[in-house]
Amino acid sequence: MSDSADMLNIHSIESFGTHDGPGIRLVVFLQGCNLKCLYCQNADTIKNEGGRLIETEELVRRAVNMKTYFGKTGGVTVSGGEPLLQSKKLIPLFEKLRQEGIHTNIDTNATVSNVYSQQLISELSDLVMFDMKNTTSDGFEKLTGRDGLQTALDLIALREKSQKPYWLRYVLIPGYTDHPDQLNWLGKKLGTNTWLERVELLPYHKLGEYKWEALGEKYQLTDVSENTPEQIQQAHEILKKYFKLVIAK
Repeated sequence: MSDSADMLNIHSIESFGTHDGPGIRLVVFLQGCNLKCLYCQNADTIKNEGGRLIETEELVRRAVNMKTYFGKTGGVTVSGGEPLLQSKKLIPLFEKLRQEGIHTNIDTNATVSNVYSQQLISELSDLVMFDMKNTTSDGFEKLTGRDGLQTALDLIALREKSQKPYWLRYVLIPGYTDHPDQLNWLGKKLGTNTWLERVELLPYHKLGEYKWEALGEKYQLTDVSENTPEQIQQAHEILKKYFKLVIAK
């Protein structure tokens, strides 16, 4: 058994994932998150406790065994929870995956900034998917429990400076993130970034509501309706004025 320094706290692992980056992917969901988003689909990943420790070498072995399925575009995505909370331990994982020629991706809320997370963002990740929570500090805190907007913008700027590709994800929540002013702000702020390859517009849904109930907590957005097709289309029309590729999921 390896030293705990060589182990990651894992919530779950998905083989053959197709929604967490390009191609077919091995998706590693880490346990623990620094935010508590009102709409979180995986509320059971928020607490730092409850996961299981898995050796870095075991994850590399699994990824190597899947290389045939990855093809030219697939690889490993580390998600969460919030993966950057375990940045220091992710560095050797990403270094070993690079040695094996395996594409790496981080799906992050970008609100954890330290020397290790910055190294992952600027150097070691082949792709980063930034989950932009909101477009104002007040809105960010109302939705997630803390204000992380500027930290997110700083890490996006760091990725842009590194001249490596990244994606932006934005959940369209009625009454929280769907106002045209917010969408236009997003476009004006990031629309000229050269290395931003695509924006994924994610409709709001309540698929994670039962997980909150299972944890004995009240789901706070019960009264928020899911998006209509017209709302999604309107948001798509605004964003595509600024970004080269906008995909409504």
